Amino acid sequence: MRVFIALLLSVLGVNLFAAQVVRGPYIEDPTQTTMILRWQTDVATPAWLEYGPSPRCNQIMKISPEGTEHKAVLYGLVPNQDFCYRLYVYNEAQDGTQLPVEGSFRTLYSAERKVVNFLAFGNTAGDNPGPKALLAAQMAQKNADFVIHTGDLTASGLNSDTDAEFFTPYKEVLAKTPLFVALGANEYGPDRTERDSKSFVRSNYSRFHDMSWSNATPKYYFFDTANARFIFLDANAAYGAVWAPNIDEKSTQYKWLQSSLSSAAEKWKIVVINAPMYSTGAKGPANEAAARFVPLFEKYGVDLVLQGAEANYERTFPMLANEPNPRGVTYITLGGGGAAPTKRMGSHPSTARFVAAHHFASVNIVDRKLTLQVFNEQGKQIDQVELFL
Repeated sequence: MRVFIALLLSVLGVNLFAAQVVRGPYIEDPTQTTMILRWQTDVATPAWLEYGPSPRCNQIMKISPEGTEHKAVLYGLVPNQDFCYRLYVYNEAQDGTQLPVEGSFRTLYSAERKVVNFLAFGNTAGDNPGPKALLAAQMAQKNADFVIHTGDLTASGLNSDTDAEFFTPYKEVLAKTPLFVALGANEYGPDRTERDSKSFVRSNYSRFHDMSWSNATPKYYFFDTANARFIFLDANAAYGAVWAPNIDEKSTQYKWLQSSLSSAAEKWKIVVINAPMYSTGAKGPANEAAARFVPLFEKYGVDLVLQGAEANYERTFPMLANEPNPRGVTYITLGGGGAAPTKRMGSHPSTARFVAAHHFASVNIVDRKLTLQVFNEQGKQIDQVELFL
């Protein structure tokens, strides 16, 4: 098949240049029947993808046209299924292909499936390759359906920094685990408070990522898998990002959140947001966002809120009306994906656990029970919590 494709592309007059995959492949926007793979090459080149239900990785073939930015949308998949793939580009001799880049992915689950496994982490900003490599090695060992990032991929928000700070250190994880991101303040750039920053997110983020569709994707969106709904919000207006969506009660995002929560019925309701509702870390809580969103979380029975922005791990007791209450909402800050950990700056009765360390979470949902385990870069468990629907 590889020889056939090489001959076909030659006949079509495609210029064959040796190429290297310099970003990815990374997987995004999974559904029950589709998936998106993205990758970048150092020179313009055609590429092709073989994929199929695991372990039959070469059942279907898709050609990516000549270019440096490649995107393959895979259609006709089936729910609850493991797939594998092989990605090819040309070798230096221009007479064949390099060894393939291999990976795998899993489509989202249908409603009757009651088991979900996912990873969550955030704040991968900064040049800190040692802890990131250790975290990535630990994460790659987990059998996850997808991975959630709570925002702040890089310190600058610039696309030019994402290879060094995110894609390269977490390459092995991203090649086999679909990625979902909640936009952080850094994604709006260092000049986010200025009106002329309007194009920053589009130029440095939106062009390179695909998330579940909504009217405001990628800024806020949700997806369902098995018996869970995951809702991603953008509260960066609280950090002065003038082009972030509004968060007041009359805003489109607020009304969308109401609708997304009220229509979730008996599913697990998990919210991902960069701005923390509760925090005793260096930045503290995003009070403006908390004043808007926390009443909705409580009214509609959100089970878990995964937060970012900080560079520490913090878990609250279940909170209701600003007091610990078994019927309340649990808030967990996951900001240890690479940025230097910061210490606790104060105290609050909400805090059940605080650790200044690099970390990630591994979450398992089995029917009406959710178990969240948190590990540091050495693989040591630093926290565990169980929630019940």
